[in-house]
Amino acid sequence: MSQSPTFNRIVLAGLLMATGGLAGGCSSIDRLSQIGEQPKLAAIENPTAQPGYKPVQMPMPKPEAASYNANSLWRNGSRAFFRDQRAHQVGDILTITVNFTDKANIANETTRSRTNSEDSGITDFAGSQVIGGNASKIMPGRILSADSTSSSDGKGTVVRQENLQTSVAAVVTQLLPNGNLVVEGKQEIRVNFEIRELIVAGIVRPEDIQSDNTIDSAKIAQARIAYGGRGQITDVQQPRYGQQVMDVLLPF
Repeated sequence: MSQSPTFNRIVLAGLLMATGGLAGGCSSIDRLSQIGEQPKLAAIENPTAQPGYKPVQMPMPKPEAASYNANSLWRNGSRAFFRDQRAHQVGDILTITVNFTDKANIANETTRSRTNSEDSGITDFAGSQVIGGNASKIMPGRILSADSTSSSDGKGTVVRQENLQTSVAAVVTQLLPNGNLVVEGKQEIRVNFEIRELIVAGIVRPEDIQSDNTIDSAKIAQARIAYGGRGQITDVQQPRYGQQVMDVLLPF
């Protein structure tokens, strides 16, 4: 016996909801065990040892032999006479100043309208007026009469404003062949029962690092900046698992 498409969709939705419930079971148990306790801070770990970590590969120029000036104690790129205090090798720490300000205000409107009218007819078809009598009644007079009207009005508005200003210390995780540094920093702050988390990663040039060992986030290539949190406030702001599943499955 064949099954209707509606029945198949209902069965598929039930299986997806059951799978989601099993997948979230462990997470729910962990959250239940932490009721009444402050969220735990994540352990300090090596970023390169994380499961999702991948070394950065970028197009590199051909290596060039280093040149040194004879009878000179000064090294090119150095900010101090005896030692350069800026980060330059794997494991060094530098401070990233996150200064992100974004504002957009876009509005547009399109209006279109059209009116058409077609009226075609023949007042004297095949000499009906000459024949006289009832001939004019049976002869076709008005052949075509059509009217059409169409209109369209579309509006769109985008208003966005974002502002993030903070600082985070990052660790050099990789040294690229051309001398650029791959950095990654993570910061967690717990206030009562809420944890604020800031993650910054990307590629920086040693020349862009200031003499005080800081760099602005605008000078980070391939920047990845994430700012969020977890805890009681975040849980209330998020829709429940069932609602999220239904939002994906329901077509309306």
